[in-house]
Amino acid sequence: MNSNLKMISILVIGILTGISATILYPSQNQNDSKDSEKAKPSYWVAPMNPNFRSDKPGKSPMGMDLIPVYEDATGSTDFGPGAITISPAVINKLGVRTTEVTLGTLQNNIKTVGYVQYDQDHLIHTNPRVEGWIEELYVKASGDPVIKGQPIYSIYSPALVNAQEEMLLALNRKDQRLITASEERLKALLIPNSEIKALRKNRTVKQNITFYAPQSGVIDNLNIREGSFVKPGMTMFSIGSLSQVWVEAEIFERQSNMVKVGQAVEMKLDYLPGQLWQGKVDYVYPTLDSKTRTLKVRLRFDNSNAKLKPNMFAQVSIKTRSEEDVLLLPREAVIRTGNSDRVVLALGEGKYKSVAVTLGRSDDDSIQIESGLYKGDIVVSSAQFLLDSESNKTSDLKRMTAPEDEQENIQAITSDTAWVEAKVNSLMAAHRMINVDHQAVSKWEWPQMTMDFTVDDSVDFSVFTVGAVLHIELEKTSDGAVKVINIHNPKTTDDVSNTTHQADHSGMELGE
Repeated sequence: MNSNLKMISILVIGILTGISATILYPSQNQNDSKDSEKAKPSYWVAPMNPNFRSDKPGKSPMGMDLIPVYEDATGSTDFGPGAITISPAVINKLGVRTTEVTLGTLQNNIKTVGYVQYDQDHLIHTNPRVEGWIEELYVKASGDPVIKGQPIYSIYSPALVNAQEEMLLALNRKDQRLITASEERLKALLIPNSEIKALRKNRTVKQNITFYAPQSGVIDNLNIREGSFVKPGMTMFSIGSLSQVWVEAEIFERQSNMVKVGQAVEMKLDYLPGQLWQGKVDYVYPTLDSKTRTLKVRLRFDNSNAKLKPNMFAQVSIKTRSEEDVLLLPREAVIRTGNSDRVVLALGEGKYKSVAVTLGRSDDDSIQIESGLYKGDIVVSSAQFLLDSESNKTSDLKRMTAPEDEQENIQAITSDTAWVEAKVNSLMAAHRMINVDHQAVSKWEWPQMTMDFTVDDSVDFSVFTVGAVLHIELEKTSDGAVKVINIHNPKTTDDVSNTTHQADHSGMELGE
């Protein structure tokens, strides 16, 4: 009996406790109920075709799992039109990653090609100042190395003989003015100082005068042989120094403002794989080539080991960087289309929104954001295409909250239409969607494909039948979707759509 009373007492206490909890904490139970309702998806969408929607989970026409979209995904009073909410499980499944908008400098590598040349600051051309005959030639071919002071050739010239005799006559007369004048004449004719000193000392006229290398280097363009007759104005040979070399490269016109004198340069050559030369920009030429629309840039490299040889083909990378800090974002985070450029902002708590941006310059990894984002914004850098397609359905593509001193300039996105012949494969009347095999659309560079399209409300959906071959007018809307806005049955003379979309079909693009 006592045990029964105890059991009854325990049950009564439990019931009273439950009633008290319900009375004291009703909001908790209500919140749980609300959270359960909020967690229920509003509809499901195909990952690769945002036009396909379903009111229950399943597979897309391409066999992929449908992605749930929640009730507040079509709009948010906090973040404006286009804000969507994705559950944490879906975020993990999609592999969503984010990155931050930062301030930094663009470091671009301009990759081009060039050709190794002599350092023309140290390229000497040898021209005779008198007529004469080459009696001896001490170098035999172009490319022969020479050392400064080495004999190169000897020449017989009546003019040089006469100049020596005048010097002797002045010495014999001991007329200082004549001596000075005759000596200056010999120097003007490039007779070496050693020959002049020997003439003063020996008082003997030489028939052949030997000339010596003015610098170390290699012989280039050797145009004389022993016995050759030479005269003023003729280039006998050149001597080029290889201690440093020039590399002349060409860059595109759009890159011309990025290259400055003194910038670092790296160079590679195919004949020495794995080796890297470090140099700098020596000169930027002032004019462009009128035919190729390229700008020539001169680069300078040290060549103390003489591995770089004139006329070699080189691969060049010029290191450039922006002069001031700019807003930067990884290139893969930007969605680039023919009409607009967008990014997907991560708003926190599973919310995302697609916004338009204006792009500037870019380098290998980053791209400049001129407007549309601000420092510290968090942007989706992977799986952003699916989020963007869903956000675009209701997004105004405008920045959510701009600073008071800044206004966003949003690029207008214009609609585009095209006619194409299509065969109806299946109908999804509940969603006003059709699956068709359409011909190529040259205007949009589309090949023949099988696709799903949403049918505009103004088009009579009952006209579509499986197997029918129709001319359909497609429209690319500002939100990136494509829908059917007009129909023409080739077996009739009139369009079968609403009169608000009547069009001239003479310009329709049909498959060939």
